[in-house]
Formats: sequence, C-alpha cells, structure tokens
Amino acid sequence: MNRRKKINQLLKANAKKASAKLAPKSKPKYICKADRLKLAAESSLDSSITPES
Repeated sequence: MNRRKKINQLLKANAKKASAKLAPKSKPKYICKADRLKLAAESSLDSSITPES
C-alpha cells in the first residue's frame, strides 16, 4: 500500500508540474529600467511630433 501511494504521489506531482508549465503565464515579461526609459522617451517624441504634423 505504501509503495503504491508513494508512486501515485510522484506521478501526480509530475503531472501537476507539467500542466503548470503548459498553462499560460499571467505575469508580464520583465522590462529592465533602461529599456523602460528608452520606450518612454520614444513615445514622448512620437506624441510631440504627431500634433505638429
């Protein structure tokens, strides 16, 4: 009984890990501070150019 329980426990744990890996990620990808500043600068340039045209 104990051996069967332990094997089932391992199989369930592996199945749980596999399904978690396939599940969609809810957290957005991390963007470093330098890239965020660069994107903010580009967007401010785009927004300042658009009203003038």
